[in-house]
Amino acid sequence: MLPLIAKKVQFLITIEFESIFLHKQFKTINRLSQKSIYILGIESSCDDTSAAVICNGVVLSNVVANQEVHAKYGGVVPELASRAHQQNIVPVVQQALKEANIEKHQLHGIAFTRGPGLMGSLLVGTSFAKSLALGLKIPLLDVNHMQAHILAHFIKEEDSRIPPFPFICLTISGGHTQIVKVNNHFDMEILGETIDDAVGEAFDKSAKILGLPYPGGPLIDKYAQLGNPKAFKFTKPKVGDLDFSFSGLKTAILYFIQKQEKEQPNFIKENLYDICASIQYTIIEILMDKLKNAVKQTQITHIAIAGGVSANSEIRKRLKMAEQHWGWTSYIPKFEYTTDNAAMIAITGYLNFLNNTYADVSVTAQARLKVTE
Repeated sequence: MLPLIAKKVQFLITIEFESIFLHKQFKTINRLSQKSIYILGIESSCDDTSAAVICNGVVLSNVVANQEVHAKYGGVVPELASRAHQQNIVPVVQQALKEANIEKHQLHGIAFTRGPGLMGSLLVGTSFAKSLALGLKIPLLDVNHMQAHILAHFIKEEDSRIPPFPFICLTISGGHTQIVKVNNHFDMEILGETIDDAVGEAFDKSAKILGLPYPGGPLIDKYAQLGNPKAFKFTKPKVGDLDFSFSGLKTAILYFIQKQEKEQPNFIKENLYDICASIQYTIIEILMDKLKNAVKQTQITHIAIAGGVSANSEIRKRLKMAEQHWGWTSYIPKFEYTTDNAAMIAITGYLNFLNNTYADVSVTAQARLKVTE
């Protein structure tokens, strides 16, 4: 028993020594005048394994390995996702370095998603990032996934606009729906959020009711463009001025379809485009109403969107219209930065690096993490 305790104590001392050693070395690195700062970002929060390299805020590579295995189950299976991450993470990182045309010894820091997300998936990325940072003796940079979605707007590109502080960001994805006031890179305030389901889930569950394959959200968007958005009316939930609720809307859509199919068995097939257009119109109306309330309360007219649902064509169109009608300035991310990707992790890690905000080897993955943490 005693030898086991001694070994455990020795292991803890070794880890502590490594942390102190690396902390001192990180300070030395930052004191140096770096012409080019290379950050490797690793994203593994859900079902996409991604790695990206950023140099001084410019994306050199952004590699994403999708997991097709989940489609036949109608959603992400956590155990299958974590296994796929284990298979993909090494080749994805190698490809990212290759496309960036650098060697791993040129990296100045390793950024990774600490949370929120699926615990098994997060552990793969966290463990890999820790090991690589220790092996290369460079800083480890932990990243909040939801902050990263917002900070993707700070990736430097020729044709992109960077929002000034403060600005409002609507984060919309399969797991989150929030209105966030962004005071600076790492000072964020949640103004409103969903009290039940996320907007991405509302899209996907509605698609499932219609018999569309997973993920169904993009298909609703595709078919909606061919239909009449006012063909069918769905009631908008009544909650707080800045909060959201989509659970009741999903139920209303389900009951509506069930009722119509009893009267007309081919109702979905004959009205698919109009149904999709009406569902999308209702959801986007809900989002825009809340944004208008946020602008009214804060007097901030710089509005950004982030997250997977920000790829939706209707919300992008409505924000552009808001610029003309209400004088807003909108910030819409490129499609490749809407869904989960490592470029957003790398840019957040880069900003952490410049701020001398590092993690040590004791950092752990967290399945639940607020955007303010």
